[in-house]
Amino acid sequence: MATNILNDARARAAKPQVRASKDPNHPDDTLAPRLTKLMDGGGLMLWIKPDGSKYWRMAYRFNGKPKSLSFGVYPEVGLGEARERRDGARRLLRDGIDPGAHKRDLKAVARAQAVNTFSALSKELLNIKRTEGRAATTMEKLEWLLGLLPPSFCERPIAEIEAPEILTVLRQIERRGKYNTVHRLRALISETFSMAIATGRAKGDPSHALRKALVTPKAQRRPAIVEAEPFGQLLRAIDGIEGGAPETRLALQLLSLTFVRPGELRHAEWSEFDLDGEQPTWTIPAAKMKMKREHKVPLSTQAVAIVRELRMLSRGGNYLFPGGRTITRPMSENAMNGVLRRLGYSKDEMCPHGLRSVASTLLNESGLWHRDAIERSLAHIDSDVVRQSYARGEYWDERVKMMQHWADHCDELRANAGVARAA
Repeated sequence: MATNILNDARARAAKPQVRASKDPNHPDDTLAPRLTKLMDGGGLMLWIKPDGSKYWRMAYRFNGKPKSLSFGVYPEVGLGEARERRDGARRLLRDGIDPGAHKRDLKAVARAQAVNTFSALSKELLNIKRTEGRAATTMEKLEWLLGLLPPSFCERPIAEIEAPEILTVLRQIERRGKYNTVHRLRALISETFSMAIATGRAKGDPSHALRKALVTPKAQRRPAIVEAEPFGQLLRAIDGIEGGAPETRLALQLLSLTFVRPGELRHAEWSEFDLDGEQPTWTIPAAKMKMKREHKVPLSTQAVAIVRELRMLSRGGNYLFPGGRTITRPMSENAMNGVLRRLGYSKDEMCPHGLRSVASTLLNESGLWHRDAIERSLAHIDSDVVRQSYARGEYWDERVKMMQHWADHCDELRANAGVARAA
């Protein structure tokens, strides 16, 4: 049994001993501090280094070889705790286990668990998606979804997570009526498990069976005002926006003329615009597009005027629509939605994405334009790969004429519309 010799008072007061310096350039009587070891019993020692710092060490033998084990820094690790660790190490020795090797094994397990948590796997998944060139808006939504998961869930080893645990987390969100969000999050969790299976860090996907255990959301169209006169009133209301950043008004105006998705507009950069060519064009890189294909937007004269006005208002940076607090990030997702709400349009009546539906509906109803020209303006991809390849270069001239026609038609609807609603 270990014999305890040290006490806290002696440990606190201990200082490194000194000895005569062996430096030939100094007198022999010069004193220098040296490493000092205070014994406590059972192999436990308190090392006092020349700089005064103190460390717990334990000396032992295993298979006839002398070894040592570190127990931490004093006084962060007190005398009582150091003795408990020594006694634990001695029990391992009694059972024929090397305590030093055991400690290294525990650290290796902890490191393995750290890279096998749900959080670590989900970050790896997002990095792959980011490397694949997923749009910035897509990455923002995925990060937002993962942010809904509690830290206690995220830090669990993924191989230990079972279906009931996932269901509990998802139902907490489901109780708030967020049915679509729950299904998107379950799908993202399933992707994370698939990656864990592929890399040997999980054996199955417990989230797969939960699809039938969650409320199925009803399919909903994005709200949009698709009648000509009310749409004209909306355009007039947007033109009359007062207060706030003028870029938000210009964003809604440009969105109504280009048919792009709101996220593609918010992330628009100056380098993507050619306003001085024979046909002014906005070229959206494939990485920013939902379908991962470069998309060219012919710009009407009205759209060009808006872009030039934005250039005059520019605070610098890459984005046409920078955020309110910094020019290094684009306008927030809720900025345009907020303006529509202030104008008196509820979330069930109109949203920025609905401007695409308005253009599609009214242009198709006009009968003036080929359906495929409209679809290509909306950046919709034909499911028939052969037909898509054949028609890839078609309809550009028609799209150029259609975009100018649409801008002129919007001006007519705006001029002929009745008085817009009061906010």
